Amino acid sequence: MRTFAKYLAPLMFAAATITLAHAEDVAIVGGTVHTMEDGVVIENGVVIISGDQIEAVGGPDTAVPEGYRVIDATGKQVTPGLMSAFTLIGLEEVSLEGATVDHSLSNTFYTAGFEVAKGFNPDTPIIAINRIEGLTRAVIMPGFGVPFNENNNKSIFPGQAGIIHLGGGNDAVINSQAAVVVYPGVGDVGGARGAVLDYLVGALRESKPAAKRRRGSSASGGPGRFAKSPEDKAALAKVVSGEMPLYVLENKASKILQLLELKEEFEDMNLIILGAAEAWIVADELVEAGVPVVIGPTNNLPSSFDSLAATLYNAARLENAGVEFAIVAGGFSAAHNARLLPQDAGNAVANGLSWQAGLEAITINPAKIFGIDASFGSLTAGKEADVVVWDGDPLEVMTSPDHVFIRGEEIELVSRQTRLRDRYIDLGAEADKPLAYKK
Repeated sequence: MRTFAKYLAPLMFAAATITLAHAEDVAIVGGTVHTMEDGVVIENGVVIISGDQIEAVGGPDTAVPEGYRVIDATGKQVTPGLMSAFTLIGLEEVSLEGATVDHSLSNTFYTAGFEVAKGFNPDTPIIAINRIEGLTRAVIMPGFGVPFNENNNKSIFPGQAGIIHLGGGNDAVINSQAAVVVYPGVGDVGGARGAVLDYLVGALRESKPAAKRRRGSSASGGPGRFAKSPEDKAALAKVVSGEMPLYVLENKASKILQLLELKEEFEDMNLIILGAAEAWIVADELVEAGVPVVIGPTNNLPSSFDSLAATLYNAARLENAGVEFAIVAGGFSAAHNARLLPQDAGNAVANGLSWQAGLEAITINPAKIFGIDASFGSLTAGKEADVVVWDGDPLEVMTSPDHVFIRGEEIELVSRQTRLRDRYIDLGAEADKPLAYKK
């Protein structure tokens, strides 16, 4: 069986080989163009792509250069590529098969220096599954794919998130140090959330040279209580200085307020809150602190005592209060189902979120939150050409992309699943199929 698996695995990945056209000069004309720049929408608009960048965006009078391939988008919608702020793409194939899980460390407490993107697999078939639904950028996360228990990672710092584009290839990792992630549900401190906060504060203080000289030790123990490696210390030093965000999973309103208090001591720190099921309760405080959140808008039932006030109206209430937020899909089904972003954003719109805010939450907002909006997130001249042409309203569940461009390269809208569907959809045909499928 092992021998069979050894030869089967390369064949499976070969079947999922990423197919891209070379970047070319393209003009998309006649569609409704959602630029994501200050809410500007251009009817009968034109998007011109040259190489890997957007060359121009304008109305119907925008000149199309000679020799450009023209895509007629009449009656269709044109948007930037979508971005998910929470995925395990390229880090997990089958969650219960350890050999395919590369996002977690085990039997270690302090792992802030762990760059999960170094284990990213650009040839995973999961990339094709997601990008044919319009997803072109993603934050890849450490540690959240398995329970944090005695057999798995128990660190409050499971590692650093990375950012990828879904074009595949060895350059797919855009940033391997996108954020230091914090998971408060740690067992090594007896399950006490207050102790977790003490560990977090102590680790941040220890990474400040001035604070270290002043105290001589951390708040919770002897010298070096937190910094278990130079990589860990360097990572948290970047958090304190504001070079790298701190990305914390927290749902409970009172705990979110405690995190906001950290900003008073660590003024340069950029804080992002993931989950945020009860964020609507403390929306005004989030606005005042300038802290964005990343939410799953279909989180409606309290999965724990930390999310008793979860509601389908979370996104709408955050919008009304002026909180910056991004949407992630499927209740954090973080690998195969990141592609459901438009569906979850559409559900948020059905529960009071404005349509424009729904689209912003899966395009420009995550780009801003993770600091890549200078090159991605809107249809703007000079930005990288991640562009999607939809056959209808992108937030409707029955809508699909007709064209997807990633860095100017149009991808083939196929995946291993679509190839299998096409091969076996007619079991009665005498096609090139295994004998077991022939009548």
